[in-house]
Amino acid sequence: MLKKILTVAAISAMSTPAFAGFYVNIENNGSYTGNEFNGSSTDAHLGFEGNNGLASYYIQGGANISNPDGQESATNFSGKVGGNVVASEKIDVYGEFSMVTDETNSYGTKIGLKYKF
Repeated sequence: MLKKILTVAAISAMSTPAFAGFYVNIENNGSYTGNEFNGSSTDAHLGFEGNNGLASYYIQGGANISNPDGQESATNFSGKVGGNVVASEKIDVYGEFSMVTDETNSYGTKIGLKYKF
């Protein structure tokens, strides 16, 4: 099933898009443990997205400004690539891979299903 979904996504991404374009994405994520603030991270990205009706995709990258609580901030490169595939009328499958460069690089993944009522 996953192989079929990935094949459809790859073919869809190579098809002529119904919409494609550049965008700017500014995103801040804060982190707490209980009431304790751990810090925040802000991405300032330039991206490109497109879709063909059955699938959509995006790729974005730029500066990541990390602000750990009580420590100096640092600016590094970060990026994300992801997409969404319409599996049925009521189900979408989505995924994302992200990274932040530093002395030790950080990576993240996201995969999920969205069911529409």
